[in-house]
Amino acid sequence: AMRQTARQTKRQPERGVNADSTDDSPNGGSTDDGNAEIRIHATVTGLVQGVGFRYFTVMNARRIGVRGWVRNCYDGSVEVEAQGTRAAVAQLVSWLKVGPQWARVEHVEVRPLPLESEGTGAGFRVFSER
Repeated sequence: AMRQTARQTKRQPERGVNADSTDDSPNGGSTDDGNAEIRIHATVTGLVQGVGFRYFTVMNARRIGVRGWVRNCYDGSVEVEAQGTRAAVAQLVSWLKVGPQWARVEHVEVRPLPLESEGTGAGFRVFSER
C-alpha cells in the first residue's frame, strides 16, 4: 500500500510539469522522464540558410511548446537554443536533422545547457544574424 501511495504522489506533479515550481529541480527526481525539462544548444550545418529553415524551426517549436530561439550565423550555419520537456526537445532535434523541403542538413551538433527560469515564457523566436 505504501508503494502505491508513493507512485500516486509521483504521478501528480507531472500533470503541471510546465509550472515554474519545477524549475528548481531540473531532473524532477527521476532519471529518464520524458516530462522533465531540458535545454539544449544546437548548431545545424549544411545548406540551411535561404531555405526557410528559421521559419520551419519556429513553427515546429511553437507547435510542440518548445521555448527558445533560432538564428543564422555568418559561417552559413543555423544556431538554435531550445528548452522544453525532454520528449518535445528530442522531437525538435529530430526535425532539425531533416529541415524544410529545400534544406540539405549535413550535421546537427547538440550540447546540453543549464535550464533558464527567467524569460522562458517568451515562446520561440528568430534572433538577428550574428
